[in-house]
Amino acid sequence: MRLLPILLLAACSGGSPHFRDMPATRVAVNGSVFDVRVRGPLAEAVRVNSQYAPRLGPVRDRAALAMAQVSGCPLMDVLGDAAVTVGVLGCGKELGEKLIFGALLLRSYECVNYGYSGSSGYQVFECTPY
Repeated sequence: MRLLPILLLAACSGGSPHFRDMPATRVAVNGSVFDVRVRGPLAEAVRVNSQYAPRLGPVRDRAALAMAQVSGCPLMDVLGDAAVTVGVLGCGKELGEKLIFGALLLRSYECVNYGYSGSSGYQVFECTPY
């Protein structure tokens, strides 16, 4: 019976069923830490740090930036809530170059890669619009 709470906590950042078998890349963007998984034309960002975020609005751009950094693709849409978001990636051979003009992040962002966090081992980015 004592094992059940430990198993439930361990499963929190495991990803949704569609992404469960994919390796996660841990990324920090402007104070939010995400486990990002990419599978085909979709990416998932699971927020793993404790942070007050009652709705998607404040976390949406950070999750989109994390998914873009890991996938290397612009995002077309982000759905979900403040804990788990799924992004539709905007790159692919069949879609061509025209897709970038419909990208979700219309503002340009400059991201500084601070390397890997010493204790946690995830990449840390600080992104600002310009």
